[in-house]
Amino acid sequence: MQIIDRSAKTLLLTELVRGLAITFSYMLKKKVTINYPYEKGPIGPRFRGEHALRRYSTGEERCIACKLCEAVCPAQAITIEASPRADGSRRTTRYDIDMTKCIYCGFCQEACPVDAIVEGPNFEFSTETHEELLYDKEKLLENGDRWESEISINLSSEFLYR
Repeated sequence: MQIIDRSAKTLLLTELVRGLAITFSYMLKKKVTINYPYEKGPIGPRFRGEHALRRYSTGEERCIACKLCEAVCPAQAITIEASPRADGSRRTTRYDIDMTKCIYCGFCQEACPVDAIVEGPNFEFSTETHEELLYDKEKLLENGDRWESEISINLSSEFLYR
């Protein structure tokens, strides 16, 4: 009986020592986690985050009111109203996205012939109320102005795939 107890204790001790050895070996390796709010991980160029409407370098909005993004949206999260301008072209008077319906599929970005609607690099856009997730044209244009440098870099890096 004593021999069984002694062998069980020996086995338990060897497993404990082996576990501590593994723990100490990982303590010396490079960390794989980040301290999230203070450190940000890398985001790929094809990441689909918060939506944005882009402008040309002249300041004019890119959207030509073709409504392809509205037609291709499987969640029916996009609503567009357009009116003709004096020069005969069409521009949007209303461009709304219900972010609570959006499934971030990227079809709107792929369908846009002028790269007006894009999904930008921002993934931190939590809100306290539902109404704050109903984006109108002004909010989308603000997002485009805020993230334009990152968006243009990401779009230029993926031109081979489009």
